[in-house]
Amino acid sequence: GAGPGLGRKLNTGVDTIQHGVEGLMYLLTESSKLMISEIDFQDSIRVLGFSEELNKLLLQLYLDNRKEIRSILSELAPKLPSYHSLEWRLDVQLASRSLRQQIKPAVTMKLHLNQNEDQTAQVLQTDPSTLVHLIQQLEQALGEMKTNHCRRIARNMK
Repeated sequence: GAGPGLGRKLNTGVDTIQHGVEGLMYLLTESSKLMISEIDFQDSIRVLGFSEELNKLLLQLYLDNRKEIRSILSELAPKLPSYHSLEWRLDVQLASRSLRQQIKPAVTMKLHLNQNEDQTAQVLQTDPSTLVHLIQQLEQALGEMKTNHCRRIARNMK
C-alpha cells in the first residue's frame, strides 16, 4: 500500500492515495479488457471532472499500456477445461421389489475433458426431462450468441 511518507509529500491521507491508485487500476484494467477506443476512453474519463491536461495523461497512459495489461490479464485468467468427448447410456428401471410396474429412466453421461495436457472425466446422471430442459437452455444460449450484441462483445474479448 501507499506509505505515510507519500501522504506527507502530497499533503493527502494514505487512504485517499490508496483509493486513487485502486481507481486508476480499475479504470485501466476494465478499459483494457474491453479494448475501448480512444474516443470511448476519453468520454469515460471526461465525466470524472479532471483537468484537460490530466485527461490527456490518462489517455496516453491507457494507450501506452493497454496491450501489456491485456497480456497480463490473459496470463492470470484461469485455464478452463475443454471438451474432448462424451459417452452416454440410457438406463430404465422397469420394476422394483416394492413397485412391480415402475418405469424410471435415467441418462448417465461420462464427459471427457482436456486441461493442461491432462484428461479428466466427469460422470453425470439425470432424468430425461431435466436433460431436455438443459438442451433447450443451451440452444437458447447458442441462439443469443448469434445476436449482434454478443458478437460485438466476443470480438472485443479476443
